[in-house]
Amino acid sequence: MTIIITIMLICGLIFFAGGSIGIIRFPDFYSRLHPAGKLDTGGLVITMSAFALYTIQPFTLTAFITSVKIILIVVFVFITSPTAIHSIVDAGVRAGLKPWEKKKGKQI
Repeated sequence: MTIIITIMLICGLIFFAGGSIGIIRFPDFYSRLHPAGKLDTGGLVITMSAFALYTIQPFTLTAFITSVKIILIVVFVFITSPTAIHSIVDAGVRAGLKPWEKKKGKQI
């Protein structure tokens, strides 16, 4: 079980690292929100699921309740993160923020 938890934690950290790199590398506001929303949510789901598995290891009622609370946090973030990203994009559109366009004839 420890190996599965370790693999899940490493995968979650890879998702978080990919999201961080995407936020730094992408050119504009809208494209930066994609890794912020998708990869951070994915990393959190995997990492927190690993924490829930780790917590339930000595199977007691207290450990079970703690794992259920962790899973409820995961469900809450899984629902609210895309909603928040959509709201931020909508605010950018309403503010008149234009998407990035590659200039023709220029090498970047």
